[in-house]
Amino acid sequence: MRQKIIRLFLLLNTIIFASANSKPFPRKVHRILFLGNSITYAGQYITDIEAWFVTHYPKKHYEFINIGLPSETVSGLTEEGHAGGRFPRPDLHERLARVLAAVKPDLVFASYGMNDGIYLPFDEQRFEKFKAGITGLHNEIVKTGAIILHLTPPVFDEKKGGHKGYSQVLDRYSEWLISQRNTAKWKVADVYFPMKNFLEEHRATDSSFAFASDGVHPDALGHWIMAKQILLYLGEKNVANIESIEEAVTVQQNGKEILQLIVQRQQMMKDAWLTATKHTRPEMNVGLPLEEAIEKAAAMEKEIKALLHQN
Repeated sequence: MRQKIIRLFLLLNTIIFASANSKPFPRKVHRILFLGNSITYAGQYITDIEAWFVTHYPKKHYEFINIGLPSETVSGLTEEGHAGGRFPRPDLHERLARVLAAVKPDLVFASYGMNDGIYLPFDEQRFEKFKAGITGLHNEIVKTGAIILHLTPPVFDEKKGGHKGYSQVLDRYSEWLISQRNTAKWKVADVYFPMKNFLEEHRATDSSFAFASDGVHPDALGHWIMAKQILLYLGEKNVANIESIEEAVTVQQNGKEILQLIVQRQQMMKDAWLTATKHTRPEMNVGLPLEEAIEKAAAMEKEIKALLHQN
C-alpha cells in the first residue's frame, strides 16, 4: 500500500513537472550532464535518451554529457576489500567541483544509491551518509544555477547478486528520494519501482528472467526501462508503449544509423570527459584529449544532421 501511494504521488508530480516545461526541456537547457556510477558509465540509458530526442526533435540541439564513474558513491563509504583491495570506492564529492566547472551544465541528472549501502543490510548510519551526500550534491548544483533531477537507483536483484536484504536497502533509499519531491520540492524521477515491478511480474511467469546477470548492471532492456521512465517523467507520453530504442528511432528513415553514431560518440566522449576532469579512480580507460574528442564529435554531428535531412 505504501509503495502504491508513493507511485501515485510521483505520477502526479511528474504531470505537474511536464506541464510546467516547454517540451522537451526548459528553454535555457542546452548542456545536460549525467552523474552516477558504473551503470551511468555504461551509459546505454543515456544513449537511448539522446537518440530519442535527436530523432523526435530533429530541429533541437542538446549536448548530453556522460561523466559517470564506476564504483562511485555519494555517501563516501567503501567496503573492506573493495575491488580486491586494490582501491577504495571513489567519492563523487572529490571531483564534483572540477566536473561542474568544466561542463557548466544547465541540467544535471544524478543516479546514485546502488553502491551507497555498500551491499550490506540496512544500517541507519549508512543511510544518513547517503542522505547527507545526496543533499550536498543537490546544494552544490543548485548553487551553479543548474537544474538537478535526481534518479532513484536501478533495481537490485538478490537472486542474481546475493547480498540478502540489499533490495530492502534500495527500497528505503528510493522511498526517501521520492519523498523529497514533497518535503524539499526536489525533482525526482523514479526508475527503481518500475524496474522492480517489471522484474517481479516477468519472473512470476519465467523464473529465469533477469535484467542483470550479477544483480547490479542492467542489460539493454533494463537500460531502456530506465530511459523510458525518465522520458515519461519529462512528459514524453509517446514513449509509453515503445518496447526498445531500436523501435523508437524508426520515426526517422535513417534511425538505426543515427543511433549507431550516437552510441559511438557517447563512448568516445565519456572517456574524454572523465580524463579531462581528472577523476582519481584507477583502472579506467584514458580518453582522447578533450579538444580532439570534441572535434571528432562535431564531425559525427554533421553526419547525424545529414541523415536527419534525408527523412
